[in-house]
Amino acid sequence: MLHFDLDQFIAAVEVLRRPELAGLPVIVGGQGDPTQRAVVSTASYEAREFGVRSGMPLRIAARKCPEAVLLPVDAPVYLAASDQVMATLRELAVVEVLGWDEAFLGVRTDDPVGFARRVQAAVLAATQLHCSIGIGDTTVRAKNATDFGKPRGVFELTAANWLEVMGPRPTRALWGVGSKVSGRLAALGIETVEQLASAPAETLTGEFGPRMGPWYGDLGRGQGRVSVDPTPWVPRGHGHETTFQQDLTTRDQILAAVAELADQVVDDITAQGRPAMRLRLKIRYAPFFTVTRSRKLPAATSDREAIVAAALALADDRIEPDRPIRLLGVHAEMTPPA
Repeated sequence: MLHFDLDQFIAAVEVLRRPELAGLPVIVGGQGDPTQRAVVSTASYEAREFGVRSGMPLRIAARKCPEAVLLPVDAPVYLAASDQVMATLRELAVVEVLGWDEAFLGVRTDDPVGFARRVQAAVLAATQLHCSIGIGDTTVRAKNATDFGKPRGVFELTAANWLEVMGPRPTRALWGVGSKVSGRLAALGIETVEQLASAPAETLTGEFGPRMGPWYGDLGRGQGRVSVDPTPWVPRGHGHETTFQQDLTTRDQILAAVAELADQVVDDITAQGRPAMRLRLKIRYAPFFTVTRSRKLPAATSDREAIVAAALALADDRIEPDRPIRLLGVHAEMTPPA
C-alpha cells in the first residue's frame, strides 16, 4: 500500500493561481492579515525555512518571515483541487481518502516504486501539483515512509528495514504519537522507536490501559492495517469555532457567541439528517490556553431550541468566570449512520 501526500498543498494551489509567487515564501491563513487573530493553514517550503509552521499564530509567522506573501484562506478552491486529485487517483488504484491532501492507495504490483512514480506523473499532468509517496506493507509504515520522501520523492518502509530506519528515531516521529504520549513514554524510559518496539506489554498496558497500551507497542513495530478501505468517509459530527479579534469578557458576550455557534451546528446536522447525541465546547482563554468540555444530551435530537439550550447550559456551567476568552467552538457528535 502507498501513502499519498500532496506537497505544501494549499500553498501550491495558491502558486498555481499566482505563478509570480513561485519560489517566494507564501503563508496562507485567516484573512491574510497578521494584525487579526488567525493561525497559519499552510506555509510554503520557502516560508518554513524561517521557522513558520501550520497552526502557528499568523502574527508570529509574519514576524518570523517579514518578507512573506500572506494570503487569505479560500476553502472552495482547495476543495475543488482536492476533488480533482482524488478522481485522478481513483483511476489508478483503490483509494482511502484521509483528507484534502492525502490518501492511502491499495494496488497489486511487482514494482511499487515504479507505480508510485506513475502516480506522481499522473497527478502532476492532471493538476500541476506535486506529491510525495510512502510505500509500506502496513498503513503505519506507509504513512511514516512519506516523511522520508518529501518533497516530490518516494520512500519505502517495510518489515525488512523498519527498525533500521525508524529504530533510532524518537517516539514522537511515529504517526499517532504526540508530544503528550511521547512524554509519558519517556517517563517510562522509552525514548526511541526501537525501545517502544521491545517494551514489555505489561509496562505499556499499565500506563495506557489494555487497549491503547498494546496499540502503542504495535506502532513501535510498524504494525497496522494491511488493506485499504475505500468506503466514503462519513462525518461523526459537525462543529464551528470562532477566534475573536477582541477577547470576550462578559457572560452576555460569551453566551451570545455560543448560541450563534450552536445555531450554525444545527444547520449542519439538519442537512446531514442525523440527530446530535453529545455536545462539545472548545474554549481558548487568553493568552492561549485551550480546554474542551463535553456533555451527553438526554436524548438524541435535531431540535434547534434544545441543542442551543444545551450548549448554553454547558457554557454557563463549565466556562470559568473572569477569564477573557479568545476562541469558542461548539461541536455536535451525531448518531451513527444507518
